[in-house]
Amino acid sequence: MSGGNGGGGSPNNSEWRFNQTLRNVQGMLKGRSFPGKVMLTRRSDPLSPPEYSPRSENDRYEYEQNEGSQEVEGQASGNATDNSSAKKPISPSTSSVNSLPDAQGIVSGARATDSARITKFTAELSRPAVILDKLRELSWSGVPPYMRPNIWRLLLGYAPPNADRREGVLTRKRLEYVECVSQYYDIADTERSDEEINMLRQIAVDCPRTVPDVTFFQDPQIQKSLERILYTWAIRHPASGYVQGINDLLTPFLIVFLSEHLEGNMDTWSMEKLSLQDVSNIEADCYWCLSKFLDGMQDHYTFAQPGIQRLVFRLKELVHRIDEPLSKHIEEQGLEFLQFAFRWFNCLLIREVPFHLVTRLWDTYLAEGDYLPDFLVYISASFLLTWSDKLQKLDFQEMVMFLQHLPTRNWAHHELEMVLSRAYMWHTMFKSSPSHLAS
Repeated sequence: MSGGNGGGGSPNNSEWRFNQTLRNVQGMLKGRSFPGKVMLTRRSDPLSPPEYSPRSENDRYEYEQNEGSQEVEGQASGNATDNSSAKKPISPSTSSVNSLPDAQGIVSGARATDSARITKFTAELSRPAVILDKLRELSWSGVPPYMRPNIWRLLLGYAPPNADRREGVLTRKRLEYVECVSQYYDIADTERSDEEINMLRQIAVDCPRTVPDVTFFQDPQIQKSLERILYTWAIRHPASGYVQGINDLLTPFLIVFLSEHLEGNMDTWSMEKLSLQDVSNIEADCYWCLSKFLDGMQDHYTFAQPGIQRLVFRLKELVHRIDEPLSKHIEEQGLEFLQFAFRWFNCLLIREVPFHLVTRLWDTYLAEGDYLPDFLVYISASFLLTWSDKLQKLDFQEMVMFLQHLPTRNWAHHELEMVLSRAYMWHTMFKSSPSHLAS
């Protein structure tokens, strides 16, 4: 799926992509149907979501070290789309749904696609001028970790597509960041307004709370980097200033750009291995990428955060359309979507999923580009409906507690791909049919 004015696929290609996504989802569900009204099979009775079997810690570590799981790459391959297929709703025919292969066949085919996808990434990055729509299409299904820094800079428009201009632009922007830090951060409090002093204090309080369950983020140097970037960004964006939650949005960028300089698992990283110039460049890349990322959702963090409130309302409508029994139960219990979904949209689910899955999730976010706020509604609906049956058995207080402490601690990439695949399918079905979501 792509933001921007990229090349579209033919109707036949769009239909193939949609059917491929259905195959992927059907394989992972092993014949099950989705909760509510949207079905992949002919069964008329809604079944519960599948019971997942999270991978072991060893499997998870192996995925991170080997440029992404081959199984995951294949499962999500139908999701990597161009502009045309991403935004065209296509209803699956009965014959295409009933002729879906079994799960074993899908997994076997998926394992053959990993090296091919890496070859495609390599070819795209080797062009004199990267074709961003093609890069978005490839990235939607996940980016090999060692390619993430360069690809994320390109997807966000921080690094230019033209290879011969790239180094010069990055050097200039990194110097500009250093100048901003010197002008706004490295000054005495006597030169700040009361509002700026209060904002800096709030950032200093929030930095230690950022990803508290990941030891690396408790490093004093990391927290100082977080503080510098967030304060400089807030001063240069007075329409919103600093809003709690933006600190979470900075963490994926920090991890990805640190990975260019630090090897091995994050648990073994040490900031002492980095030069001052390395730290400065990493901070600059984080700052500019955060700025580019938030440019498309400014009203999410202005006064009263109207953009987020709008997404929460649309989520409520979408859940009602997809899973009316759950929607009715939530309403009967008096639970407001704002009570749990506001945080989801404010932090983009970073606090809801294990941190080792966040960068994979953000591959899709960045590939969506300008369309991300819209697609977030579908991701959140898919996320919520993972526990549809469970939630319908809980009363108000139990639902509040459950949604505040979701059982995702043992999630691996399979569970995340399931969420993204459902979101893609529902987006394709409903996006161009707004009457389906009318209240």
